[in-house]
Amino acid sequence: MTTFPTPLSGSPAVLVANRGEIAVRIIRTLRRLALRAVAVYSDADADAPHVRAADTALRVPDYLDAAAIVEAALSAGADLVHPGYGFLAENAAFARACAAAGLVFVGPPPEAVEAMGDKIRAKRTAAAAGVPLLPGFAETPGRPMSDAELAAAAERVGYPLLLKPSAGGGGKGMRLVRRAAELAEAAAAARREARAAFGDATLLAERFVEHPRHIEVQVLADAHGNVVHLGERECSLQRRHQKIVEEAPSPLLTPDRRAAMGRAAVAAARACGYVGAGTVEFVVPAADAAVPGTDADHFFLEMNTRLQVEHPVTEEVVTIRGVRGIDLVEAQLRIALGEELPFAQDDVSWTGHALECRIYAEDPARGFLPTGGRVLRWEEPAGPGVRVDSGIAGGGVVTSAYDPLLAKVTVWDADRAGALRRADAALARTTLLGCGANTAFLRALLARPEVAAGDLSTGLVERLRPELTADAGADEEVLAAAALDRQLGLRPPAGEANRFAVPDGWRIGGPAWTVWRLHPAGGDAVAVRVRAEPGSPDRFQVRVGDGAPVAASATRTADGRGLHVVYGGRAHDYARAEHGRDLWLGRGGAAWHIREEARTAPLRTPEAHADGVLRSPMPGTVLAVPAVLGGAVRAGATVAVVEAMKMEHPVTAPFDGTITELRVRPGQSVAMDDLLAVVARASGPQPDRSASTTTEEQS
Repeated sequence: MTTFPTPLSGSPAVLVANRGEIAVRIIRTLRRLALRAVAVYSDADADAPHVRAADTALRVPDYLDAAAIVEAALSAGADLVHPGYGFLAENAAFARACAAAGLVFVGPPPEAVEAMGDKIRAKRTAAAAGVPLLPGFAETPGRPMSDAELAAAAERVGYPLLLKPSAGGGGKGMRLVRRAAELAEAAAAARREARAAFGDATLLAERFVEHPRHIEVQVLADAHGNVVHLGERECSLQRRHQKIVEEAPSPLLTPDRRAAMGRAAVAAARACGYVGAGTVEFVVPAADAAVPGTDADHFFLEMNTRLQVEHPVTEEVVTIRGVRGIDLVEAQLRIALGEELPFAQDDVSWTGHALECRIYAEDPARGFLPTGGRVLRWEEPAGPGVRVDSGIAGGGVVTSAYDPLLAKVTVWDADRAGALRRADAALARTTLLGCGANTAFLRALLARPEVAAGDLSTGLVERLRPELTADAGADEEVLAAAALDRQLGLRPPAGEANRFAVPDGWRIGGPAWTVWRLHPAGGDAVAVRVRAEPGSPDRFQVRVGDGAPVAASATRTADGRGLHVVYGGRAHDYARAEHGRDLWLGRGGAAWHIREEARTAPLRTPEAHADGVLRSPMPGTVLAVPAVLGGAVRAGATVAVVEAMKMEHPVTAPFDGTITELRVRPGQSVAMDDLLAVVARASGPQPDRSASTTTEEQS
């Protein structure tokens, strides 16, 4: 997959200043080009896949430590530094530091990074090139607007408004403001997140477009004045302003509209003196949602001066002189080494359709909050038209220290309908146990009629989320499978003499019920009873909760990695992994985490959710604790703020009351479901937490 007809000159070594899937992906191209790959790693990544994939790996204190990375490159004898995306990829000072050390930075000139990295300057640059902009306003760096100034500027532009950090992207620090009363609080929160994520609290605001599409255009520019576009990517399927599914081409654009947006992207790239691979992003209003005061049908959003996460969909559909496929990392390297693009705009066309699905360590049912854990099992799909870019491996630990993106599953087919089918099949063959992920949610999303019809918008995922996650928990069949797996684990070793020592319900005269207390993640504990059929070691009766007995059978595979269950006449094969009392089962892309509780553990009732016990919704760090022990709180008031991946999540009081327990302080690390605080009701009878549970003694 190359569009460069001549061999690469020399044998330069390349340091990859990144981690995870993008580092592995860059190293894959370096391998193909027979170039030496140098990796850097933090203490947490000492055994990460990108370290093992490289020829040489050097420790650095942090992936944001520019001086340490430059020193590592020089120490390893590297000639080029590829920053990937994130971390230092759009840091002009780092690009200059590389140049000062005699290293080639694989990216645009620092001046272009500065021009487009600051959203305010970027919009001015794009406007000067004739690219349409949304109405809006911006703060002066270092001089935040007062509440009164903000209100006056917002009134001139009109509501709704979208507040954004000038210095960054990825959805961090963005706030939608629909009414003037919300503006001051939203601006304060946006500045706080922006300062934490990017070190710069400067904000800009622009008119929010209802139900917009997010469409971006890939550009390539060399140092000889040649700039081309490689078509668009539809990126409208997002959550929290971050993409989860991308595709190329967009189902919306006609050839004429594609050409117009391509010309605008090329103009923006030329205006800032761009060199390398970059992406120009546009907001595209729905057909019935024109922006007041303009007849434009696309508006400049920003330019990303780096390789995009979703670049694989472009690589799969771009066709150069009749040959499908391009390696954008190779293009970046060759351009950085001074080569001229070997093709022109007229040589570019597109073949078929590609879709990329991002697998994140997150829980869609809990508002896409990040998850974490040790990877007990990871299996990637494979086959014609399927590509996987991943940065995880079995035994690795996923934490909140880094971005939750784990892998990308990209597919290609002759048309969009075929690509959707192939993506669903690939996700169904993806297995991740030990860390919660969004794989099953992606399958459910792709199956929606709106997605099949190409009727997309940036708000569609959030609007559909409650419906798509309604059945996300462990259902009766999964709970039965978990109990059967536990039951199989009680079998005595071959030749066991003392049959009575095995607590599986075996009795003289017939088996008794074995009661399992199973607690699925995100749900309540359930009692599941299992009884073996006399004379049939693999056949059972199973009762889930108060349900009637159901005939079932179960067997584990010889290696213990699989579980075959027939329950009520329905057969399923599960991938399985266990760690202590934790069992993970996977099937069809979905995964369930089920913890075995002690037999005497209480079963929580639905009322227990309102007992005032506040737990951390995700692994992370306590950013703030506005509440005080013994202090009064109102329903909805923030008790603590937990931060992960530079995103804040307030934990609020469920009712008016008093803080009777406060277990955390700012800066403290917490795991998912750790106790944060307890709120007692302000008046009326206090809830008896022991009374909100029941213990069943049936044997």
